[in-house]
Amino acid sequence: MTRLFHAGLIVLGLLSLVEVAGPLTTDGQHPPMVIALIGAGLGLISIVLVILAWPGRMAAAITLIVLRLLSALTAVPAFLVPDVPTGAKIAAGLGISLTVVGAALVLAGLRRPVLVDAR
Repeated sequence: MTRLFHAGLIVLGLLSLVEVAGPLTTDGQHPPMVIALIGAGLGLISIVLVILAWPGRMAAAITLIVLRLLSALTAVPAFLVPDVPTGAKIAAGLGISLTVVGAALVLAGLRRPVLVDAR
């Protein structure tokens, strides 16, 4: 696999590790404990998928991307719910942004070169 692919897996893996620690870092409201626990579960599954995708398993990589994007969606309410602290909004935005970057890197690394017939 390409360096882009592995760089994307590293980004998504680091995000997964941060998410696993979510229940330990929340105040119970920002994010709510239930969201932190869901995130921790998604993070654990994502770490397994990173390991499975590392040698180039496309199904694991695609599943990882879908799971990380679903996880990023759980951060969207931070921008819609009133009284969310600025720090939590920044963390949510950073998490969403890094998820998009990681997913794009993995997808770019999955591309197969097209052979052009030069007749």
